[in-house]
Amino acid sequence: MKRIRDEIVCPEKARNDPTLGPVAVMAAMGDDVALIRQCMGVKGKPASRILTSRLYQGMCGDQDIALVGPMIGAPYAVMVLEKLIILGAQRIVFFGWCGSLRQGFPVGDFLVPDRAVSEEGTSAHYPVSDPYPRPSGTVLKAIEESLTEASIPFRRGAAWSTDAPYRETKEKVVFFQKQGVLGVDMELSALFTVASFRGVDIGALLVVSDELGSLHWKPGYSSSKLKRSRKVAAEAIPAICRKMASPGEKR
Repeated sequence: MKRIRDEIVCPEKARNDPTLGPVAVMAAMGDDVALIRQCMGVKGKPASRILTSRLYQGMCGDQDIALVGPMIGAPYAVMVLEKLIILGAQRIVFFGWCGSLRQGFPVGDFLVPDRAVSEEGTSAHYPVSDPYPRPSGTVLKAIEESLTEASIPFRRGAAWSTDAPYRETKEKVVFFQKQGVLGVDMELSALFTVASFRGVDIGALLVVSDELGSLHWKPGYSSSKLKRSRKVAAEAIPAICRKMASPGEKR
């Protein structure tokens, strides 16, 4: 893990912390943690905690997999990621929710982000050269191949990350639409930035939970389609992890 001389506060591996294998799953929502646990066959109590998130360990084939969540917002998600890296994670997939910025991209559809636009405050503390943080090719490929093999349709494109979901104004939505951005979330740009800074691989799968493309908010948090899609995503996570465990190409 890259160290910077002027870092005073650093994540540390405590005496009772587990040592993790290279593959980990981060899930933003608590109910999705439960769904992924079921699909991975992870039973029992958490192996540990990272801050207020629960950390589980299980097997996916012959590969030790870590699962952690919930987490919302860039600062908290980054603190969890930093700890995962210290514990041994090197290839991470993040599963979360996003708002759609495009008409015809409804609740329950999937976005596989290939770049992120930062409007959150965490990324600026991790200097990297790319102004548009991106996932690693290794994890991006694992996600896309797994979804394609399972006949799960998805869109690939950019995500806008914000700290202020209640300030997603019409002007901002129109601006990002013109930039070709497909969705809005709260964590991705920071997670991509920190992974690049620390030299680990990360990618993401997002499910559309609400729609902003018409410039009128259409929430779908309790919709049956979102519920079905979250289960579909959870069922795809083990296949993604298996591909991440045996990456076919370097970062």
